[in-house]
Amino acid sequence: MALIAPSLLAADFLKLQAECEMVNNSAADWLHLDVMDGMFVPNISFGPMVIEFVRKIVNKPCDVHLMIEQPARYAEQFKNAGADHLTIHIEACPMLHQDITQIKSLGMKAGVAVNPHTPVSLLSDILHEVSIVNLMSVNPGFGGQKFITYTLEKIRQLKQMIRERNLDVLIEIDGGVTVENAKEIIDAGADVLVAGSTVFRASDPIAAVEKLKAL
Repeated sequence: MALIAPSLLAADFLKLQAECEMVNNSAADWLHLDVMDGMFVPNISFGPMVIEFVRKIVNKPCDVHLMIEQPARYAEQFKNAGADHLTIHIEACPMLHQDITQIKSLGMKAGVAVNPHTPVSLLSDILHEVSIVNLMSVNPGFGGQKFITYTLEKIRQLKQMIRERNLDVLIEIDGGVTVENAKEIIDAGADVLVAGSTVFRASDPIAAVEKLKAL
């Protein structure tokens, strides 16, 4: 059974408290929070202040995904805001090992994210240092995109790397996850499904989470 992490990016921000309470009342395992800076990706979302308010309501782990340049500058701010997991992009971090070490030293679980065009082989030297690998299954920056099917092969490749090294690393899939394709994604080896529109824009979000959990 995969962990389900509804993505707040797809929520109705006019009803943010109610949306967070829905997540609390659902079978969701984490709340996924996408932070975008308008530089690393062409969109801007929210920052530590919003996460701090959300953290006052949400009683699930907050899985913070930084789609920003120079993420190490902000790691402590996101820790103070309430992040439980902090994921940074390999493409944004020329000093990735140093940045991962900093995240762990602050008491958060460290994750590394890779864009659709980035081969998982580039994770070879850092895989043993992280708790989560976020495989982007859409081009980062916008919600509601279609799942890139080649991601299934990347999941299988990464799962093999993890098993060969006997590591405790979760594979998180972020982008285009639906009730219709979730089983295929899980069967390929995914451990965590990030679901934005599939949950928050469903007529019954709690039921949508339950459908994903049942797969």
